[in-house]
Amino acid sequence: MIPRYVWLLAILAPYVFADVRFTMPEAGGTIKAGGSLKIEWEDSGETPALDTLLSYQLFLCAGGNEAGTYIPVKTLVPTGQFSAGNTASSTVEVGLGESVENAYFIKMISTAPGGSVVNYSPRFSISGMTGTFPATVTAGLATVAGTDGPATENNIQSNQQGGGNAPGVDGDYGITYTMQTGAMRFAPMPKNPPTKITAGKNPKPIYPTSAVQFAATKMAIPTQKTTVTQSFTFSVESAENTVAAAAQPTDGAMQKFLNRWKD
Repeated sequence: MIPRYVWLLAILAPYVFADVRFTMPEAGGTIKAGGSLKIEWEDSGETPALDTLLSYQLFLCAGGNEAGTYIPVKTLVPTGQFSAGNTASSTVEVGLGESVENAYFIKMISTAPGGSVVNYSPRFSISGMTGTFPATVTAGLATVAGTDGPATENNIQSNQQGGGNAPGVDGDYGITYTMQTGAMRFAPMPKNPPTKITAGKNPKPIYPTSAVQFAATKMAIPTQKTTVTQSFTFSVESAENTVAAAAQPTDGAMQKFLNRWKD
C-alpha cells in the first residue's frame, strides 16, 4: 500500500516550479554608479531543477513593490540563456535615477515550457546617481520598508491550475501594448509559424484594428524609447540527413540538357 504522503506529493508535483534566488547584489548593499553591476543567482531549492528554464531577460528596476509603482530603468540582458551560466553583468550609467537608499532591484523574466516566471532580487542602493525619478517611483519608494523586492510571479503555476495548455504571458507582457506607458514597453511572445500554408480567401487579423487619429498640429516628442519582446519558450532540434544524394540522370536527352549549363 502506498503511503498517503506519496499520493500527496504526486498531486502537488505539477504545481511546483523552479525559479531563481539572487545572491548578488546583496540585500541592502551599495554599488557605485558608472561601474559594473554584477548579478548572480542560484536554484531556489524547488523542483524541478533550474536547468528546466530556458531563456531569461534582466532589468534594473526602481520604485515600490506593487505593479505600477516601479519602472525598469535599464535593460541589462535582452536575451540570455540559462545554459550559459548563472551570472551576468552590465554598466550602470549615472543618469538612470537617483541615489535613494534601497531604491533598486533586479527583475528577471524566465521562460519555460508552458509559461514564464518573474523573479525579483532584494533591494540595494546605487551611489553617485545624477538622474531623477518620476513621481510614481518616488511615491512607490515611500511605501517600501526593508530590502525585499516584489513577490515572485509564477505564470506557469497559474496555467497548470487553470487547466490551460497554451503558454501565457506574465508581468508587463500581459498588459495590452497600447495601454502601456513609459519609456519602455513590452510586447508578447511572437507566434510560431504554421506548419501548413493555406490559400485563404478571407484572412482574418489576429487582433482587432486600432483607432487612428491623424495629427492636425505638431505632436510632442514620443516618450517611448524601447520595446522588449518576450523570449520564445520553444527549442529547435536538428539532425543530419543520412540519405545519399540521388545519382545523375542517365537519360540521353536529360544529360544533354544538363550539359548546357557546364559552361
